[in-house]
Amino acid sequence: MELVRPSERHGRARELFWVWAAPNVSVLNFTIGATMILLGLELWQALLLIVAGSLPWILTGIVATSGPAAGTSGSVISRAMYGVIGNKLVILLTGWLLSAVFLALNWLASSFMGAELLAGLGWTDPVLVPVVVTLVVSLVTVLVAVYGHGLIVKTYPAVTIGLVVVFVAVSAFILPHADWGYRAAEPLEGVGLWSALTIGFTILAATPLSYINSPDIARYLPRSARPSHIVAATALGGALPCIAFTAMGALLATGIDAAAMDLGIESALLGMLPAWLAPVFVVAVIVNTISLNGMTTYTSSMALQSIGIPMRRIPAAILVGAIGTALTVYLVMSTSLLEAVNLMLQLLIVVTGPAMAIYLTDQALRRNRYDGSALLDQERGGPFWYTGGWSIPGLVAAATGGLAAAWCLTTEAGAGPIAEALGFVDLSVPAGMAVAGLVYLGLSRTRLAGPTRP
Repeated sequence: MELVRPSERHGRARELFWVWAAPNVSVLNFTIGATMILLGLELWQALLLIVAGSLPWILTGIVATSGPAAGTSGSVISRAMYGVIGNKLVILLTGWLLSAVFLALNWLASSFMGAELLAGLGWTDPVLVPVVVTLVVSLVTVLVAVYGHGLIVKTYPAVTIGLVVVFVAVSAFILPHADWGYRAAEPLEGVGLWSALTIGFTILAATPLSYINSPDIARYLPRSARPSHIVAATALGGALPCIAFTAMGALLATGIDAAAMDLGIESALLGMLPAWLAPVFVVAVIVNTISLNGMTTYTSSMALQSIGIPMRRIPAAILVGAIGTALTVYLVMSTSLLEAVNLMLQLLIVVTGPAMAIYLTDQALRRNRYDGSALLDQERGGPFWYTGGWSIPGLVAAATGGLAAAWCLTTEAGAGPIAEALGFVDLSVPAGMAVAGLVYLGLSRTRLAGPTRP
């Protein structure tokens, strides 16, 4: 989280494409794509929705441009929005806790896939085997996070190419099973259709909106790096593999009957593959999990530091990894992959949507001019101390935006009052972001405190 000196800045914006593409060539995309069909959508509706749900990656790219501007991590830049002390509370939710959830979701996918493969070799314990796979994969993941930025930037291009080759090969065996003329048994219309479309959009948008840490990876770029190139490389790196393989998940679901789906999407998917490809695919899933969670653990370790916990980055990365591992083990023993992914992504919108909107609004108000040295000043009375260490506009905006999102959210576990009144139409993404952004704009416009770099 320390200020990156000019002598340490290197690379080109296009390198970000590979950094974001590697973790998003993911088996979770298959799961999310299958969900679009399970919601009752026609295939063409699901495919159009998948493209629309990838548009928020542009916002991830815009946020990333603040990294080179400030020369420090996003969890430090957000002190400009919430104040030195207030930022610690926000990072507690949007930083390491959010990261721990995503660590668990990705480790959960590799655990179930690995356990499914090992079951064919006679290792059938439904709890012990996934737990052992989780522990092994999480250990390697934390090692990636320990080595950090340099390892990520140097190795992820090769990881991306290898993952794409394997996932394309898997897709080639999915396509013959796909029903291109698929129609739901009872086509949705009216409020029911809008409910399915909006719930699907919330699940799809949750991933890009969660990457408020995108400045962490971009901060080593030279200050001269063009913002448009940073936005394009980040957005395309995240969106293209998401669109391609989420669409493949939707096609996968059209070729699976209800009985097969009840056994788990991971079982149905491996059942479509030849014996030689199944283990290769599982290894690719594990490599993808390590690449995504390695980056997540790396950035969340800096979030822990920004909260004020007196730990160096490596012990912080180990602590975050341990928290994520514990949550994964709990999920392995209590839920299915499909249920865990959908519910957690929806619930995260209550936090991530408003946080993304506040960050983007602050960037616009400051014209993306941040002074990294001032942001790192945590002394009482410093430039971002605000009111006793708290920024009222940022905290009020986060609270009201989160409340608006919760009221408009529809999940299997329950629905907010507004969502229920609308027939379970889910407006949590636009409502949470609009309320948070407008409240922050209204409270901040007349007194934008804290220095900016000219």
